[in-house]
Amino acid sequence: MNSIPILLLLLFSAILSRSSPDRFILHRPIITTTNTSSPQEYFDPSFPSVLLPAGAGDPSCSHAVLSHSFANSFGSPPVSAHLPPCNSSWSTAILDLTISSSGDQYDRIAAIWIDGAEILRTSTAEPTPSGVFWSIRKDITRYAPLLRHPTGALVSVMLENIIDETLTGVYNLNLSIHFYSNDTDDDDLPSDLLSLSPPPLHHSLFKDQPDLILPISNDNSSSGFWFRIENETDLHYKTFVIPSNTYRAILEVFISSHGDDEFWYSNPPNIYIDKNNLTTTRGNGAFRNVFITIDDKFAGSIMPFPVIFTGGINPLFWSPIVAIGAFDLPSYHLDITPFLGVLLDGEPHELGFGVTNATSFWLIDANLHLWLDPISDQVEAELIHHQAPPLVFSADAEFKKLNGTFKLGAETKVHVSGWVNSSHGNFTTDVEQKMKFKSLIFFRNNGDFKEVLMKGKLKTDVKIKDKLNVVLQRKAFKAKYPLYLVTSTLKDENSTSYTMKTNLSHSFNEKNLIVADKVVHSSSVVDTQNGFGWMRVEGHSVLDGMANTEQSYRSQDAGGCRLRKIGAKDGEILYDNSTNSCAFVW
Repeated sequence: MNSIPILLLLLFSAILSRSSPDRFILHRPIITTTNTSSPQEYFDPSFPSVLLPAGAGDPSCSHAVLSHSFANSFGSPPVSAHLPPCNSSWSTAILDLTISSSGDQYDRIAAIWIDGAEILRTSTAEPTPSGVFWSIRKDITRYAPLLRHPTGALVSVMLENIIDETLTGVYNLNLSIHFYSNDTDDDDLPSDLLSLSPPPLHHSLFKDQPDLILPISNDNSSSGFWFRIENETDLHYKTFVIPSNTYRAILEVFISSHGDDEFWYSNPPNIYIDKNNLTTTRGNGAFRNVFITIDDKFAGSIMPFPVIFTGGINPLFWSPIVAIGAFDLPSYHLDITPFLGVLLDGEPHELGFGVTNATSFWLIDANLHLWLDPISDQVEAELIHHQAPPLVFSADAEFKKLNGTFKLGAETKVHVSGWVNSSHGNFTTDVEQKMKFKSLIFFRNNGDFKEVLMKGKLKTDVKIKDKLNVVLQRKAFKAKYPLYLVTSTLKDENSTSYTMKTNLSHSFNEKNLIVADKVVHSSSVVDTQNGFGWMRVEGHSVLDGMANTEQSYRSQDAGGCRLRKIGAKDGEILYDNSTNSCAFVW
């Protein structure tokens, strides 16, 4: 390979770059049949919207927390404002965020923290000259310990943006938080568990809302409260101390991938890059796994859902329907109650984050949700079982020059168990976690054609047992995040531009099962998007193109079933149908 002329190598590298998923910007308005002189609303079709408590009328309190325009904010600390307490009785808190922009701009990552604990990870739509706007409403009741502080809280917003001669879009943000009361007498119980009716003794044991939330985030807030992971050996730690009367602990983790790992699921192995003398830094293969440690002991892993931002793959797909999770990136929950036997000694401990095979860069932080014994000042606990074998990994790469086939497989199985003795009784929490990942990538036509098939499955089973080994509660969680992507490029003759055809199908599938006192409560979400189209690109600018996007959303729980199907073409909604009946046939 060393005999290949340098100009040919540069050409190969450029071809690989074009055929790989990339981050684009709409520098010109794409002609549609809609009126392009008025700002257009972008939205996430996930359904239903925020549900208010039964009988809720006007909010008990409403606070306009922050209004700010993010222009040249890159490298600046988060913008912060004081959130006053709501002195009226309330049971539900709703975050209300609106953002608008016009001009030319890349998509940007953003987050909102309360006293250093993240409550929303989001990204922006890419604006047009006539303008775009969108709203995000999120139920943040589970963060009540942060919201009920008698003196209020500090709300911080991070959105790094750049304004120059080319990038003109300023993001104008308005943030409010509304508090609603509930006329029922079940304020201490989560609405999704009321139907379970566990024995009265166990009401507080199984309650959904924690008593305390500790931010596991970066103390150097001048660069945001998130930790920035640059490579596979870059580990970040946070020291923390928990109250001695903690009887339950859940870690909520926020993650997002950027830079060379924004499209990690399409990255080739390093041997392919090295043998072809390519200049791309998008390597390390197509598998990523976020792992968490407690005092350097493996505590669990997270299979990340591949969120696609609005400038990704083909930005025409995401007008006005944005990709799954782009406006409200999912957070991930890990039950670390078995580790209380390690943590309840009153001493500082370290929680660590890392990403297997990472390249630059990932943004990660977490919230530690804690449940405290209302009677006892000291809870006893012991970690009795810890099984975390190394990741089982397989890889196969067959290629000749720029054509090749790359297969990846990864599996892991973790089992931890520990007992906690509190005023509620002596209970053992048993956590099993299984992850299985497969990836297949094809390069054809000297890198002009790329096909990506990814399948990821995660299963978590948490059982709470009494001293007689009777299961009092079981929580089973399953997740599948399949993705299929095809990109094909054709160089335009006598031009520096090229045409790219894109086909995408990805899905967010999650199912929860809770069993308590022989009563079963289940919930599920199946959210699927399919897109196909083409675009003419010069550099990172989309000059012309066509895109069709279809989305099917189905959620089912104790409240019923909700279905929604929506389609758009070239920025115009073609249909939008929804129903509350699973028996409905489209």
